[in-house]
Amino acid sequence: MNSILTHAHSGLRWVAIILLLLAIVNAFTAKSFEKKHKMINLFTMITLHTQLIIGLVQYFFTSNKTNFASGWMKIEMYRFYGMEHLLGMLIAIVLITMGYSKSKRGTTDEEKFKPIKLFYLIGFILILASIPWPFRTALGGSWF
Repeated sequence: MNSILTHAHSGLRWVAIILLLLAIVNAFTAKSFEKKHKMINLFTMITLHTQLIIGLVQYFFTSNKTNFASGWMKIEMYRFYGMEHLLGMLIAIVLITMGYSKSKRGTTDEEKFKPIKLFYLIGFILILASIPWPFRTALGGSWF
């Protein structure tokens, strides 16, 4: 079960990153706020919430990368997955959800794009910083 969830979580990461990038690029380049922009923003948020649910199931039930035995904060992998990854992603998803909500309440195109620019961009940076990239060898991350 853990292998299936790990592959789903790792693979869906790329969908989330692409949608997030697309939403940010749209916010900075589009002239008028259209339905397609709203849908990309919504699908980005839904994908990230799906990632959160899969990640929480792994965190609490199936992962062998979280271990809260004595001294877990001294071991880089346990600290990363037990605290840094979880908190970074939670904060990013909360910010992106706030950006989507504020965007929905906007009345002009600028009021709709501004929260996407700010909140999605900050969330994107946090997500990139919180991913266990393969070049961080002690974390056991992979590309897929």
